[in-house]
Amino acid sequence: MCGRYVSSASTADLLAEFDVEEVVGAELRPSWNVAPTDPVRAVLQRPPKEPAEQAAPSKPVRQLRTLRWGLVPSWSPDPKGGARMINARIETVTEKPAFKKAAARRRCLLPAAGYYEWQKTDHGKVPYFLHDPDGRLLAMAGLYELWCDPTLAEDDPNRWLWSCTIITQQATDLLGEIHDRNPVLVPPELQAAWLDCSSDDPATARRILDQIPEARLEPYVVSPAVGNVRNDGPELIQPVELPEQERLQL
Repeated sequence: MCGRYVSSASTADLLAEFDVEEVVGAELRPSWNVAPTDPVRAVLQRPPKEPAEQAAPSKPVRQLRTLRWGLVPSWSPDPKGGARMINARIETVTEKPAFKKAAARRRCLLPAAGYYEWQKTDHGKVPYFLHDPDGRLLAMAGLYELWCDPTLAEDDPNRWLWSCTIITQQATDLLGEIHDRNPVLVPPELQAAWLDCSSDDPATARRILDQIPEARLEPYVVSPAVGNVRNDGPELIQPVELPEQERLQL
């Protein structure tokens, strides 16, 4: 799974990296310890808001928008279950009721400098930071959803909750030794296709997912301080040395 990640890129960097045309929502502070239910930045495509009298729908524009991590399906009675839906498995994402419509209509990218995973050892869990070897931003495949709070007035700005999930796949090679799942990373050549939901068909998402290559990332051990969601800062991604006894086991 992917349960913590780093979102430290500035809005300006994200605009340039993903050719964003419109920014929605306030700029978020950098976070080196993004946790479930936190607000996160997502890249997606939607038609801009237009006056009601406009006859033809406008062309979708690429947006940078703030969502809550942990998908809440539109049919949920309340948003409480979102914290349990931070990830969606690639094997079933186009079939499960919680994700199928979003896979067809609401695909997004979740930018990250990298993510954390914990390897189980005889001495406890060892945290790793996994990132692109060349320092490039990761574009994690995601889905987003809109949930309406029926208890709030129509003009209440909090009436609509925008939430998201990260798609994961079976990890291989070194990544698989650390943890059995990793985020699906969309390469630049497939990002436009992933964000284009005009077909409104989950089969399109399935076809794109089947084309995405395996993730090739560089892991290194970091401080156990990352395990506490109250800790945040660039020091969390600094490599640390394992005690000799633990190095021998690994």
